[in-house]
Amino acid sequence: MGNSSKQNYLAIFGLLFGAMCWGIIWYPYRIMNDAGVSGITSSFYTYMIAIILGATLFAKHWRSAFILPKSAIWLCIIAGWTNLSYVLAVIDGEVMRVMLLFYLSPLWTLVLAHFWLKETISKAGFISIGIAMLGAYIMLADPFNRQSNFLPLPQNQSEWLALSAGIGFSFTNVITRKSVHLSLAAKSMLVWVGVAAISLLFIAFQGLFGINAHFPSPDFFNLNNWLTMGFIVLLLMAATFFVQYGVTKITASRASVLFLFELVVAAIAAYYLANEAMMLNEWIGGGFIIFAGLLAVFNHSDG
Repeated sequence: MGNSSKQNYLAIFGLLFGAMCWGIIWYPYRIMNDAGVSGITSSFYTYMIAIILGATLFAKHWRSAFILPKSAIWLCIIAGWTNLSYVLAVIDGEVMRVMLLFYLSPLWTLVLAHFWLKETISKAGFISIGIAMLGAYIMLADPFNRQSNFLPLPQNQSEWLALSAGIGFSFTNVITRKSVHLSLAAKSMLVWVGVAAISLLFIAFQGLFGINAHFPSPDFFNLNNWLTMGFIVLLLMAATFFVQYGVTKITASRASVLFLFELVVAAIAAYYLANEAMMLNEWIGGGFIIFAGLLAVFNHSDG
């Protein structure tokens, strides 16, 4: 097995492992929310812990911290919004509906990668986009329900946040792949700094969004709270490392569809941890979206 093949398999493993982490990370965030700590506040604390740990691990990279290119700033801002909006969406929304809306991201990524990275869209890519959009329509419009208005629109704030997170995720993937001059450590730290900064910005306004406006000081948390946040930090750090490595080694369009594995993890977790069962239209629509992702993976050409 050649070196490039090993890197390819490692990148695929990294993306699947990252998808698994994101498929279960919603649950400890919900635990923190139930303890009276909003998603915005818990995001700020967990990503600040990640920044502190990252600053220690990557101490030798600090010399170049102040000479980052403009793409680094965009990665920081967009990744920050993507991760925060995702957390807020899965805390209050139905996990699988949020996930399925988020994972329309391959559609946005294929378009962005085509125009920005000059990646070609194959016939299978166009077919997979069509199948994914059909799946999204079935899930959102619920054509099997006589009371449906047949409009495929998000139904609440959580679902709009999920849709925006998916678009942001697509931009993040494309910027990450384009920023070949940035190290894995730099990309990871930029993501964490972005989430912490965006969270801090929104803390002052979270009451306007119907979110608990209480901002607890560190002495508010008990041992269980700290252990829960520690578990979140481990998941998000591992996911960030593996994802940043994967999207650097694999084309952006293929990376996005590999992330569909998160849907499987999230469906199992939502059923057993939150007692959330999917409706018929969500099973059928989700099946179409997953099939579209698999079609894109197995018919993808990196050439």
